[in-house]
Amino acid sequence: MQLVREALLQSAPADAPDAELLAGAGIDVRQLHHPEARVTASAYAHLWRVLAVRCNDEFFGMDPRGLRSGSLAFLARTAMAQPTLGAGLEVVLDFLALMLEDLRPSLVRRQSLAEIVIAEPVQQPRRAFTYFTFWMIVHGVACWLAGRRIPILAIDLRCVEPLFCDDYRVMFSENLQFERPSTRLIMSAEALDVPIRRSHEDLQRFLAEAPGNILVKYRDPASLARRIRQSLRQQDPGQWPDAEHLAASLCLSVATLRRRLAEEGQTYQGIKDSVRRELAIAWLNDVRLSMAELAERLGFADSSSFYKAFRKWFGCNPGHYRALILRRERG
Repeated sequence: MQLVREALLQSAPADAPDAELLAGAGIDVRQLHHPEARVTASAYAHLWRVLAVRCNDEFFGMDPRGLRSGSLAFLARTAMAQPTLGAGLEVVLDFLALMLEDLRPSLVRRQSLAEIVIAEPVQQPRRAFTYFTFWMIVHGVACWLAGRRIPILAIDLRCVEPLFCDDYRVMFSENLQFERPSTRLIMSAEALDVPIRRSHEDLQRFLAEAPGNILVKYRDPASLARRIRQSLRQQDPGQWPDAEHLAASLCLSVATLRRRLAEEGQTYQGIKDSVRRELAIAWLNDVRLSMAELAERLGFADSSSFYKAFRKWFGCNPGHYRALILRRERG
């Protein structure tokens, strides 16, 4: 519900929310200021579309120029004509830099890593919702162009960390860093070489379902997989339970555990691999840890195994990633 409040901030007074507008999206205005209230992805997507039409702005009035209705359709149609995701992203970012006044994105390649960096002409950082809405558009279109989810290694933001941040970590990455010198998204440069194969029918379906299709591809924070991930993060990777012990701790049979995870499109091994990747990225920020110590903490037999796994996960070696982290810390 906090995302709903943020979306309404530019278009409706806080003391007089539009009950009819919210009801049309299936949102109870009486729940608007309840800290723990939740809304469905479809309800939030409906609200997004209604506000975009009402304000003639697909960016919720958060920029002096904004994104007039039809901007998403134009940038998706133009980007899909490019041969690769990298070329498509260049088109997307060039269009956004042209349309927006205060957010000027660009794509920067650094060997095996790629950054989308936002230049801002003003000193005061935007609120977190502004940046994350921008990333939702860019990352959502990128994933659609590629036909798969593009893993995000890290996101730096100039703003302070908001009180509500769990949903952002679910949507984008566990590795969110606030109060940084600049705002940027980091991913593997290998993703830029993915060919774009989208048809006119694909575009029409994407636009008909947007922005709900951008939202619902993320994980459900109340899911069993999410609970397991949270539990694993609180334990030493070397002490993670096998499937039998995990099922017993959840009062489930192994078969039921596997079935319920399969219903969410997950496996226990896949969850463990995902958490191990997140821990690797987080721990690489700590320069006091050597690569050998990192490998041991992550449960690898040796540094060589860690290097191979990291390169398979992210398309670069951990030393290169750490060097980039050190450069941005100094920036």
